[in-house]
Amino acid sequence: MNPYILSTLLFGLGLGTTITFASSHWLLAWMALEMNTLAIIPLMAQHHHPRAVEATTKYFLTQATAAAMLLFASTTTAWLTAQWAIQQMTHPLPSTILILALSLKIGLAPVHSWLPEVLQGFDLTTGLILSTWQKLAPFALLLQMQPAGATLLVILRLASTLIGGWGGLNQTQLRNILAYSSIAHLGWMILILQFSPTLALLALLTYIAMTSSTFLTFNLNNSTNITSLAISWAKSPALTCLTPLILLSLGGLPPLTRFMPKWLILQDLTNQDLPCTATLAALTALLSLYFYLRLSYAMTLTMAPNNLIGITPWRTHHSQLTLPLAFFTMLTLLLLPLTPSALALLSPY
Repeated sequence: MNPYILSTLLFGLGLGTTITFASSHWLLAWMALEMNTLAIIPLMAQHHHPRAVEATTKYFLTQATAAAMLLFASTTTAWLTAQWAIQQMTHPLPSTILILALSLKIGLAPVHSWLPEVLQGFDLTTGLILSTWQKLAPFALLLQMQPAGATLLVILRLASTLIGGWGGLNQTQLRNILAYSSIAHLGWMILILQFSPTLALLALLTYIAMTSSTFLTFNLNNSTNITSLAISWAKSPALTCLTPLILLSLGGLPPLTRFMPKWLILQDLTNQDLPCTATLAALTALLSLYFYLRLSYAMTLTMAPNNLIGITPWRTHHSQLTLPLAFFTMLTLLLLPLTPSALALLSPY
């Protein structure tokens, strides 16, 4: 792609998300979300592969449906309550439609079925943008709404944690596994959104860091399925030693970073007199942990048959920038000691 066109599209992508962050008016937020969607569509279809074009079409139709629902709900809010402010959602009908529209945009269960199909059709770099940056704007609107639909939120969060763990059990494609991992992690964020928005934001930031390191690792190894992980030791032995730690951090095992938000979320749910919800969330986390362990096992404890055709992949030279991978890997593995600082930020009083 022409660098000037690429720069324009990336600028539009960042501008749409930034306007969404700064908006307090539903019409402005809808316009920014549309700007964000239209900027990423050419980035998705730039390779002109049939699967990429199919995935782009599915993504466009899904986002257009969610945008239409959002516009309809915001105009309904203006009709019923005579105001467009995001923070003043008082009527239950438009609030429910808005929650469903934003859930469809980020891929929460039970409106999640488009996410694995779409992510499987893209390369790992585009999948990284879809799994991280594209979650920010809808999540910012959910944070501003402070949704009061408790029953709907309970369904969304418990269904996301359960389906995200269950759906990834029988997958062999890494992008499908990461899609279900994204659904499960989003369920954890929505789980605590109603009680502690700051903790939900902390969970989102740690999720972005760990998902970025995972996508960058697979992109560096050029791995797209579990079988290809078995020969990654020959391409980059040091990275192969670190990758299981990244995957186990995604699973939430101590003493790695992801244990911090899960621990704090379970503690907060217990303090809110929701022990059953906390127990169910902890049990569904075991489902996700299983396929992270499966990937770690395939990467470190198995060896592919030695029938490779062509040049041996032993430490071949690559031209990819590894500084972002090093930065996100450090965040993924080493942030647990900062838990007291996080607690101080979450409870300033």
